[in-house]
Amino acid sequence: MKITFEDIKSDGRIKCYIAQADKALAAMGYTEHAFAHVGKAAETAEHILKTLGYPARLAELAKIAGYMHDIGNVVNRIDHAQSGAILAFRLLDNMGMDADEIALVVSAIGNHDESTAAAVNPIAAALILADKTDVRRSRVRNRDFASFDIHDRVNYAVEESKIYFNEDNSAIVLELIIDTTISAVMDYFEIFLGRMMLSRKAAEFLNIRFELIINGQRLL
Repeated sequence: MKITFEDIKSDGRIKCYIAQADKALAAMGYTEHAFAHVGKAAETAEHILKTLGYPARLAELAKIAGYMHDIGNVVNRIDHAQSGAILAFRLLDNMGMDADEIALVVSAIGNHDESTAAAVNPIAAALILADKTDVRRSRVRNRDFASFDIHDRVNYAVEESKIYFNEDNSAIVLELIIDTTISAVMDYFEIFLGRMMLSRKAAEFLNIRFELIINGQRLL
């Protein structure tokens, strides 16, 4: 039996874990990691593999991994990729997903956090790109500008964020418009350089380039 993305999205247990994980992160002052983030990660991961000509089922598995990738935050932020992979294994196994598909999904989830991440398969590579490029103002929960930390400031400064392929699909491009009166471009690199280097490696795994454009200037 093939477990579809719609099966995953409609499962009450998975909804609960995503919501509770985001509540835990909110209590610690993190940016939004709820349905907006995981939904965007899911759509982007699927789009990447579809665009590059991977099988439709593999693209759907990437979408599933994108939707479930942050459930480990319900346990703890530390090592959330690994705990999330274990939670995902149990959920998907109980739903009856084939073992070979579970293996791909949990490997991707377990390898998405920048401290331990690696593009171990195409799903993992697509998930890394989808997750690490989700930078936008709407992820900032804090509305007190005076108390912003650097993560709040950098995300809030992003007025526009687009991820797209170039004309011949040889590169995936993250294009940002940043209000430099709120955050300097160097602040972005201070907190996100590791993520951008990881995105470059993930793109290379998929035999494409990763490019970063900020305020019209190509920086990677």
